[in-house]
Amino acid sequence: MPTPLLRMPPRLPLIAPSILSADFAHLGDDCRHALSCGADLLHLDVMDGHFVPNLTMGPALCASLHAAMPSVYLDVHLMVNDPAKFVEPFARAGASNLTFHVEAVAPEQVAPLIDRIRGLGLEAGLAINPPTPVERILPFVGLPDMLLVMSVNPGFSGQSFIASTLEKTQTLANLVRKDQRIQMDGGVGPGNASMVREAGCDCIVSASALFGRTRDERASVIAALRG
Repeated sequence: MPTPLLRMPPRLPLIAPSILSADFAHLGDDCRHALSCGADLLHLDVMDGHFVPNLTMGPALCASLHAAMPSVYLDVHLMVNDPAKFVEPFARAGASNLTFHVEAVAPEQVAPLIDRIRGLGLEAGLAINPPTPVERILPFVGLPDMLLVMSVNPGFSGQSFIASTLEKTQTLANLVRKDQRIQMDGGVGPGNASMVREAGCDCIVSASALFGRTRDERASVIAALRG
């Protein structure tokens, strides 16, 4: 069972590099370097080409990272039409957290899916996309370990931050317990990280803003994200 990093973080905000923007030809080295620069966990963006218009990684890549870095927290973001189908495969692959989208499941399936993820020893997250009204996620605020507010329309890294999503973050920040995290993902970098933190986000995902910089710049990027 993974260390409950989301419930009992050693420091806030947590910084989660999204490996979608890492160098896949040198993925292990790139991930280790980001962690050595001060990152807290690794964020894996899983896309099925249906829920979002892109195909990315699957359980095999997660398993490889877990084998190479068994103590690293692997935060898996399921941008897929049928997240339930991927729970056991990613649990076996060494995932630490599984986040699925409120838009991808029927309301009555949210709580059972969170329970199923937790029953396998993982932490659970629930995500919401920019066009989705915050009211869609409000009935479930108290259930997951983490609420993920997407600040771009999911599918590709390098998109521009959608500032209006900060309102959702502020709304959720007023409702969560101290042992729950709020994560933002999409277009977050040193230039807007302070706004993200002030809105209540305490787990920041960064992709191109981090991996798009040279290695000798990444520690300063992580420090700026953390504030």
